[in-house]
Amino acid sequence: MFVDRAIIRVRSGKGGDGHVSFRRAKYEPKGGPNGGDGGDGGSVILFGDHNVNTLYTFRGQFHWEAQEGEPGRYKQQHGANGADCIIRVPPGTLVYDETSGELISDLEAGQSIVVAPGGRGGFGNEHFKTSTFQTPLNAQPGGASVERTLRLELKLIADVGFVGMPNAGKSTLLAALTRATPKIANYPFTTLSPQLGIAEIDANRRIVLADIPGLIEGASSGAGLGHDFLRHIERTRVLVHLLDVVPDNGRDPAENYLSIRAELAGYSTALAEKPEIVALNKLDLIPDESERAERVKKLRAKLKLGRDTEVLALSGAARIGTTDLLEKLWRVLHPRGLEREEKWAGTQSA
Repeated sequence: MFVDRAIIRVRSGKGGDGHVSFRRAKYEPKGGPNGGDGGDGGSVILFGDHNVNTLYTFRGQFHWEAQEGEPGRYKQQHGANGADCIIRVPPGTLVYDETSGELISDLEAGQSIVVAPGGRGGFGNEHFKTSTFQTPLNAQPGGASVERTLRLELKLIADVGFVGMPNAGKSTLLAALTRATPKIANYPFTTLSPQLGIAEIDANRRIVLADIPGLIEGASSGAGLGHDFLRHIERTRVLVHLLDVVPDNGRDPAENYLSIRAELAGYSTALAEKPEIVALNKLDLIPDESERAERVKKLRAKLKLGRDTEVLALSGAARIGTTDLLEKLWRVLHPRGLEREEKWAGTQSA
């Protein structure tokens, strides 16, 4: 199950109390103070782990606590430090303080952050001895623990996001390009949560793809799945706008395109300005090649696309044009790498 929101309560460990004791040995009836320091309490740490891709763990565990530090002991023995509580979350997790609403961190892969520091261990009475005060009877208590409520929100990190109306064929295309196995059926809102997949173009080139649940008019205002999944598209670098050549809603593909574009712009200007590839899907439903070309031509005309804007014709189900789509995506994602390849090829030919 994909879970992208969770609320948890974290508590660090209290520091151990310092100890009060005096050295007692043969021929030393009045030995000096030797009370040891208390151990530091454990901290609660969040770690961005690339092996974790959902917040599902937190559905069954609300409280997360670090270990308390042990109190000091006699003979200057230091109490053991408490073990840290390390919470592994997916990269792209936004960590908020639930009480204040403050954004604490936007965790990346391999990054860690202390959300609740452990209490410092208290000094034993050994620390308070002086030349004039040789029998201190006081020791410090351990530092208090820190307790807070956190809200975790996951934004998927992917190179490419598939957007479009319900039943545009996004899940089918994801399955055709990757080893992902999304649920596929011929009814709206089959996909109820984002799906990730990795497309391998060759041994050295991979692209992370995300199938975002179908959007409808009013999504930017929260209609349908609305804000729940529009935010996932913000992390992608390129959008593939998938259009059904024969839409289920009876509208023209160009109308569906403009509708989704309006929702993206309504949610975020930055989102609407992301690089986009327009793809006309399900062309296997139109056997005639000339009619396919005519459909693409009409779409370009209605959208008033310039010559530089390409419309890819494909079919996820029949795997038509899928290789061209991956190559196009790679060129958009890695323009500098493409420039290097072209320069190298020119040098070789010379």
